[in-house]
Amino acid sequence: MVDQPVTRRDWLKQAAAIAAAGVVGGCATYPGRHLADYRRPLSTRPFARPHIDMDAIIQTRVGLRPFRAAGFVVRGEKFGDKLVIHNYGHGGGGITLSWGSSELAVRELPDSADRRVAVLGCGVMGLCTARLLQARGWQATIYARELPPNTTSNVAGGQWAPTSVFRSGSESPEFTVQFNEALRLSHTEFNKLVGRGVGVSWQENYHLSREPVRPEHNFYLRGWPDLFPETAVLAAHQHPFPVPYAMRHLTLLIEPAIYLPHLMQEFVDAGGKIVVREMRELPELLSLSESAIFNCTGLGSRELFGDDQLTPIRGQLVFMPADERVDYTTHGSGDGLLYMFPRADGILLGGTFERGATHLEPDADTTARIVGEHARMFASMRV
Repeated sequence: MVDQPVTRRDWLKQAAAIAAAGVVGGCATYPGRHLADYRRPLSTRPFARPHIDMDAIIQTRVGLRPFRAAGFVVRGEKFGDKLVIHNYGHGGGGITLSWGSSELAVRELPDSADRRVAVLGCGVMGLCTARLLQARGWQATIYARELPPNTTSNVAGGQWAPTSVFRSGSESPEFTVQFNEALRLSHTEFNKLVGRGVGVSWQENYHLSREPVRPEHNFYLRGWPDLFPETAVLAAHQHPFPVPYAMRHLTLLIEPAIYLPHLMQEFVDAGGKIVVREMRELPELLSLSESAIFNCTGLGSRELFGDDQLTPIRGQLVFMPADERVDYTTHGSGDGLLYMFPRADGILLGGTFERGATHLEPDADTTARIVGEHARMFASMRV
């Protein structure tokens, strides 16, 4: 007699029965069930193996994350009759925190009869700040050296997770309050964008490890479990990956190649103006006609405002051709800092976390490592 496939309803009923029996984390086995029967929380399709090969590379990109050990900066600063409101230094969590951090920044702007404001930077932080200002009736002009697709925000994986935002032990109590509020505000806004065709979607994410892994081992799953639903530790027969330990949760994926042009078009359609101009020195910035200026320059704040706490964190990404069959993300394979995100512009493979490095040229050895380790891992998938 052949077992009938387990439906999502069956899976949930079994999970509830196991939880009632006191078995936690989804670790228990289901007698008589096999990997082929396992149904994922979002997808009804079987796992697909992405094609990973050095000859299939379509592009390699490098970006510099604007990291501050003490965390990002959101505060106002007076320069004579000008008010500069800072919103920079988000490390690897810029897209993740963008709506929330920008909301905190916009709150720093007092009401005024002059409704003109300047926004420095056309990455995700500048665009979100500008859109929030427009929603409040301000006339915003963006001044930027680079526009999408040439901003740092475009060289980002885009998975919604507050990683590498600050160094534990270096943050202040005041920052912790800001961080928590920004995180939840941003998650709420991104959730509203799911299903609207703007590059924001829920994805199944699998943490892969050669050592036992649990939610409490993970910074953001431990801190904000309600923002990452369907978290479960999986037994070996419940996933297809060639590692002994895996943990799954759902998370948002924001695709910069789709999302940033959409955000910029919304800004322009609402009457916003974009001026391509690099601000090299503070006096040049303060010569702008607007009396309120939002500083969303990321690493540029090191030179413009003398913030020597800013440290570049170099990241290198490799892209394979897009594959619509692949509808899950992965982190790790037991070796190195690895992640795979399926996007419309390609299968993104990462990555690196090189503190203090500033070179923007792709490194051939790094590319070979990223591709080689992913290729070995996916070649051994049980699909």
